[in-house]
Amino acid sequence: MNTIHDTIRDQVTQHPVVLYMKGTPQFPQCGFSATVAEILKRCGVDSYFSVNVLADEEIRQGIKAYANWPTIPQLYVNGEFVGGCDIVREMYASGELQKLLPRQTA
Repeated sequence: MNTIHDTIRDQVTQHPVVLYMKGTPQFPQCGFSATVAEILKRCGVDSYFSVNVLADEEIRQGIKAYANWPTIPQLYVNGEFVGGCDIVREMYASGELQKLLPRQTA
């Protein structure tokens, strides 16, 4: 039987970019989630796997334990935890995030 840890591991390893957020990219439910979704958009990442933690309490608590990171949103790229809003914002400002994200073509 799969645990929540197994489910999260599958999500972050089966998709190149995963954002655990409050709400959806189209309708974020908090400013921090909206900020990370906007940064991804500005980086040209239009297609990514997002998980609305407000829709599933088990995921909401499980993701905090999975990354040992207490806050939402959480961004994963190629199976690796990148960080929360402040880290993503800093990485975007320095250009580091753009180098990390996979290139998408239309």
